[in-house]
Amino acid sequence: MVKVLVADDDESIRHLISLYLSNEGYMILEASDGREALNILGKEKINLAIIDIMMPHINGWVLCKEIRELYEIPVLMVTAKGTTEDKVKGFELGTDDYLVKPFDPMELIVRVKALLRRYKVMHSQIIKIGDIEMDAKTKKVSINGDGLTLPLKEFEVLFQLANYPNQIFTRDQLIEQIWGLDYEGDDRTVDVHIKRLRQRIKEKTDMIQISTIRGLGYRLEVIS
Repeated sequence: MVKVLVADDDESIRHLISLYLSNEGYMILEASDGREALNILGKEKINLAIIDIMMPHINGWVLCKEIRELYEIPVLMVTAKGTTEDKVKGFELGTDDYLVKPFDPMELIVRVKALLRRYKVMHSQIIKIGDIEMDAKTKKVSINGDGLTLPLKEFEVLFQLANYPNQIFTRDQLIEQIWGLDYEGDDRTVDVHIKRLRQRIKEKTDMIQISTIRGLGYRLEVIS
């Protein structure tokens, strides 16, 4: 079962989050401050942390930094501090997503599920498909034994497609899972990354191709 840590000094917020996420089948562990949160993280295998910023003993800024240094789990900041400066600071410290109070509980659920999907894909470790091998931890790619260096986002796009061969992904799905729900750029950036990946792969192998499914999206195929 997926375990979610909810760290917030506001008991009513903790209970609200716990109620909605419990209804989705998640196990919730609550902490009223950053120190208690770190104690729980040290004892339990936590899959995702939802943290407030303004907490006693250890605040959310410090807690986020500690989590990022010690654990490979997604972090979602849920806080009343909603200025651009606060959001920038949160992302610089390593949070994966940022939600401002008051929030719609259904939006929280969507963001939690999106983060868990992204981390599940990126931490599936090693994928072997056709003559491509990809390592999620080292971000290394080899085709027919030859190394291929990819920029991070290209790696993540290819890893996502390779993890689900023959499955069609729309641009919106790829943006949500690779760039995140708050991405505000041009959705054509996906097309650019796909085009570059095709060129790189074509130089190494004819066995793998990324196909365009007109009107739907993209999928990775192994050509036998």
